[in-house]
Amino acid sequence: MRSHFADRLCAAVRAKGNAVCVGIDPRWDMLPLEVRRRHAGSDLENVAEAFAEFGLRILEVVAPLVPVVKPQSAFFEACGPAGMLALRRILRRAHELGLMTILDNKRNDIASTAEAYADAALAGVLHEGKRLPVWGADALTINPYLGRDAIEPFLQSARRCQGGVFVLVRTSNKGAGQFQDLLGDGKPFFQHVGEAVAKWAGENLGKCGYGDVGAVVGATHPAELAMLRALLPQVVFLVPGFGAQGGSAKDVSPAFRSDGLGAIINSSRGIIASFPPEDPNWEVAVEKATRETIAALMRP
Repeated sequence: MRSHFADRLCAAVRAKGNAVCVGIDPRWDMLPLEVRRRHAGSDLENVAEAFAEFGLRILEVVAPLVPVVKPQSAFFEACGPAGMLALRRILRRAHELGLMTILDNKRNDIASTAEAYADAALAGVLHEGKRLPVWGADALTINPYLGRDAIEPFLQSARRCQGGVFVLVRTSNKGAGQFQDLLGDGKPFFQHVGEAVAKWAGENLGKCGYGDVGAVVGATHPAELAMLRALLPQVVFLVPGFGAQGGSAKDVSPAFRSDGLGAIINSSRGIIASFPPEDPNWEVAVEKATRETIAALMRP
């Protein structure tokens, strides 16, 4: 049996000496030309094969350097069945390389539908008394809008396999405030969500003092990030928006607790699109960008 999700995450961060998460968000136009040429064709199977090759090569570069990767399922789903197979290959290879994985698909629904989403991502689908793995991710992102009864199947699935979930609390997109800033009982909506996440995380704490329910809090809102860190001391933060979206090391520094833990800082385009497509040495550029991201976070 695996150890608690947060304990494994903290151990991975300590082992690599940094909290960088590399987002794997492949887009055809940003792929290296040599990969595109090898998989040139007019069907989605070719695109999916290109995404698989690119993602697998990214893993080989970053695995010695960072603790976590976060594939974005939408880009793979857009390639149809072949894309889903590519995503599974990437998740499996990431685990073989010792990386923690967060499946970014922001699921949410109720009752048996939520259970199916959750088990596919985490604990495996129950069939004739046996759990059959699908994605086998360590964690996934979920949307809290439908409330606790929609969150419950994800928590149950995560706890069956010592996995985790990251709940959207304060996102980094420009329109986030339309709903997240609405006031209720004198507090913005995102704060209400954060307080609920703190309760859910407190239900199952690891030895490290963090729970298996995390919060997605964008780097582009540093004031809210600091406020939520104070309110949610037992919650691990997944922080998007660093680098290409404008978040700086100074912006994300409030996400960490005084022990240097408690946050995973995601960088996607800043690492996997850090080269011109015609560059034959693109893997060298990816390694350089990864090292620079790590170094930047060391000196906020």
